[in-house]
Amino acid sequence: MSFQFLNPKGDARFKDRHTTKVDETRLVYEEGMEADIGVIGLPSSKSSISMSLAAEAPKTIRAALRSFSTYSGEKNHDFADVLWLDFGDVEVHPTDLKQTLQRLNQSVSEMLDTNSCDRYIMLGGDHGVSFPSISAFHKKYGRIGVIQWDAHHDLRNLEDGGRTNGTPFRSLIESGVLLGKDLVQVGIRDYSNAKAYSDYAKEKGVKVYSMGDVDLLGANSIVSDEVKRLSEHVDMIYLSVDMDAVDQAFAPGCPAVGPGGLTSRELLASVAQAAAHPKVKAMDIVEVDPSKDVRDITSRLAAHVMMRFMYEGSL
Repeated sequence: MSFQFLNPKGDARFKDRHTTKVDETRLVYEEGMEADIGVIGLPSSKSSISMSLAAEAPKTIRAALRSFSTYSGEKNHDFADVLWLDFGDVEVHPTDLKQTLQRLNQSVSEMLDTNSCDRYIMLGGDHGVSFPSISAFHKKYGRIGVIQWDAHHDLRNLEDGGRTNGTPFRSLIESGVLLGKDLVQVGIRDYSNAKAYSDYAKEKGVKVYSMGDVDLLGANSIVSDEVKRLSEHVDMIYLSVDMDAVDQAFAPGCPAVGPGGLTSRELLASVAQAAAHPKVKAMDIVEVDPSKDVRDITSRLAAHVMMRFMYEGSL
C-alpha cells in the first residue's frame, strides 16, 4: 500500500522544490561508490582530560547539515552537485583506549584504500582522534603538513596520563609521523597552556600563532601564508579544527570553553582560505560536546566548517 502523507522510511519534513539541503547530497557508502568528499565519524572521547561526551558529536554535526542549503549567495553558486560519501562511525572499544586508537587508525586507512573520494572529513570525537587519523594519511600520502586551529598546543607529556586529547601532536612528532616545522598552530590562547609546552613547540620548530598574532595579522593572512609555505615541502595538507579555538560566545558546546578566542567568521573564513588549495586533502573537526551545547550552536558551526571545506575545495 502507498501512503500520501506518511513516510515509514524517514521523518516528516518540509520540502521546497527549489532548495537542496546539504544532508540531501549524502550517499551511504557501498563498495565501488565514488563521491567528492568522504566522511567518517570517529566517536571517541574517553581519553579526554575534561569530562566530555564529544563522542556524540558525529551524529549531531550530521544532523545540523539538514538546516543549511547548498546554495552560496555570495558566490551565486549552487553546490548541489558536490556529493559526500558517508562511511559511518567507527565502533570504538568500550574500555580499551589503545584498542580504540588502533580501530580508528585502521578504519581511516581502510576508507582511504577505497580510493572513493578526492578529499576527506573526520568527525570527532576529542582531539585524541587526530593521532590515529593523521598517521593513516601519512602512511597513504607521505609527508604531511598540518594546520591546527586550537586554543591549546596539545603537546602535553605522555607520562602523566598516556595518550589523551592533550597529546595528539606530541604523539605525532615523537612517532616520526609529523615534523615540528610542518605543524602550524593558529589561535593559541593566553592562560590556556604551560611554559613547558610553549618551549617544546619552539624546540621542535612548530609555527605558533597566538590570538595576539591573529589580532595583529589576521587569521586569513596567517593561513594563506602558511598553506603556501607548507605546500612547497609536503605531499598533502591536513586541517585539524579544534572547536575550542572559537570564543565561548560562538562555541559554548566545548569541554574547554574560554573567552578571547576566534569569532565564528574568523574560523569559517580561514578554513575556506585553506580549503581552496589543491594540496589540502583532509580535515578533522573535534571537541564538540553536544551535552554542553546550547540549541546546537556548536554543532551548527561545525557543520558550516564542513561546508566551507567541501565547497571551497570544489571550485
